Amino acid sequence: MSQNDEKKARAELSRASGAQPDKSAANPRVSGSTEATSNMAKESAQPASVRPVRTAVSDSAAAPARPAAPATPSRPQVPRARRMQLSLTRLEPWSVAKVTFLLAIAGGIIQVVAATLLWLLLNAIGLFDNLTQVISKTGLDAGGFDLGQVLSLSTVLSSVTIFSIFEIVLVVVLVTIFAFLYNMVSSLVGGIHVTLGDD
Repeated sequence: MSQNDEKKARAELSRASGAQPDKSAANPRVSGSTEATSNMAKESAQPASVRPVRTAVSDSAAAPARPAAPATPSRPQVPRARRMQLSLTRLEPWSVAKVTFLLAIAGGIIQVVAATLLWLLLNAIGLFDNLTQVISKTGLDAGGFDLGQVLSLSTVLSSVTIFSIFEIVLVVVLVTIFAFLYNMVSSLVGGIHVTLGDD
């Protein structure tokens, strides 16, 4: 071929290429995605560079470990004892007299029983007979004195009973008078203060 023919063929090819639009320029999204996929393929083909990872060591880890403090056993909480302050400001004389009377009767019965047991014990060991013999030896029994008859059980019980009756009356009267006196003094000084607690 001659040089003129070659020039014509090249001119036709350039015209034909200029007439068709560039698909990649017309669709930029497709070209961008293809470029991104090609770049990812290149990166995956290349060996991944290993970077040294620095571990951040905190100050608490770098410092020497301290021994843990021994756990102290927890003490059970003991409820505090409640306390209450009260004042004894008045005594009812009639109630005091009734309580005193009953207690005095109980004391009188105890005295009679104790006197009976004591007399039986002394009689069992022969104390009255021995005392009578001693008195007769000394010459003091001119009238036939017999200690066993003078201090018989009936005599002792009657004497103790009469003494207990007088004692009951005397104690009741004295305690009732004391209740009246306490009420008078309590009105002046406020009575007796008492602290109560449930320990």
